[in-house]
Amino acid sequence: MGARPVFRVSRTARLLVISQAPGTKVHASGLPFDDASGDRLRGWMGIGREIFYDEAKLAFMPMGFCYPGRLPNGGDAPPRPECAPLWHEKLLVGMERLELILLVGGYAQRRYLGKGSMTENVRVQMPGGRFLALPHPSWRTSGWERKNSWFGEEILPRLRAEVARLTQAG
Repeated sequence: MGARPVFRVSRTARLLVISQAPGTKVHASGLPFDDASGDRLRGWMGIGREIFYDEAKLAFMPMGFCYPGRLPNGGDAPPRPECAPLWHEKLLVGMERLELILLVGGYAQRRYLGKGSMTENVRVQMPGGRFLALPHPSWRTSGWERKNSWFGEEILPRLRAEVARLTQAG
């Protein structure tokens, strides 16, 4: 499909979403999370598209900046491994107002939190920490959410409170 990096960074953003890599719909639109996963993520965060895509408030930086292609047996390939090491630190330097980084999915969590299962990373949140780990918001997560009711009861209220605090005017 060719190279089309999809990311948004901002000097004023207080919240950063680090995720996997754009899918085909996001590659086509050029807008981060402009798909069903984005609908679910916005629902988890308790915000609409207007705030979600306000570049002054939210930034987006995937582990792989371009659509990685399909696997032979179906599904998207993993993010290209050279993207994050090459670009993340360079882009983070310019985002000095960041207060919270959402690590969405296992690829982002492994880079920033090290080893550990996605469930463990999401469950064991550090109060007042810079990172908040979330599962990837794809349809595949529905079963995981049913098995882990604590996510909706404990994690989502904290996420929504933090997002509301960080996206308020000012």
